[in-house]
Amino acid sequence: MYTDCHCHPYDLAEVFKEYDEERKRLGVLAAASSCFIEELEYINDSFIPCFAIHPQLPAMYIKNNELQIEKKLNEHLQIINNLAKDKKISAIGECGFDLFNDLYKETESYQDKIFASQLEIALQYDLPIVLHVRKAMFKIFKLSKFLSKCKSVIFHSWSGTYEEAASLLNCGVNAYFSFGNTIKLNHKQAIRSCSLLPADRLLTETDAPYQPQRGKQFSSWSDLPLILETAAALRSTVGNIITKDELEKQIELNFRKVFH
Repeated sequence: MYTDCHCHPYDLAEVFKEYDEERKRLGVLAAASSCFIEELEYINDSFIPCFAIHPQLPAMYIKNNELQIEKKLNEHLQIINNLAKDKKISAIGECGFDLFNDLYKETESYQDKIFASQLEIALQYDLPIVLHVRKAMFKIFKLSKFLSKCKSVIFHSWSGTYEEAASLLNCGVNAYFSFGNTIKLNHKQAIRSCSLLPADRLLTETDAPYQPQRGKQFSSWSDLPLILETAAALRSTVGNIITKDELEKQIELNFRKVFH
């Protein structure tokens, strides 16, 4: 079975009306991330629901000249806590850190506070946590002691090095590393990590609709067969011989371990 550990069906529906028909046709088991309550309500029983404050959200508030940012973020955290308490979500995600540009760097203090709170919720309710990390791996290593207490930690669209991934595992973090179309887009670090990491630590994703293959306008579940085929081929080049079907089965097992 194809599995997608990170997608946004609410946003995908805006550009691809047949998104759910495609998912059913391919038989995809998908974990859907959302940041606003109306998106979560949009996700039907076909998806595994994940919910969090995205690290780019404070910057969005600033850009839109929103007032009382702290109050709005605290209200959002209360929603997350209530959803976790009522067992209405299966993971806290996507959350994390994004220091990719000056606007995001401006909100670093907000990102630190909201991540600490979301990590606390994940630990309190024994939930997996799905991470978005850009230009901020140093923060992850500083928090490795706390992340090692998490049920599992999923690195969405892993772009770190193989050595960083191996180090996190050595620190006792129950980490899984997800790959999508980046391994088709000549992302050298993602390619090397996907090739060398243990197969029982791999996940696949589409980040639909935000991570398209070259020449396409959006990503969707039809990308998953090629992502798997590419991952199997990459691993074979370094002696980790595995067929696409074998890798698909292993990644499904990993997915079910993470999300039950």
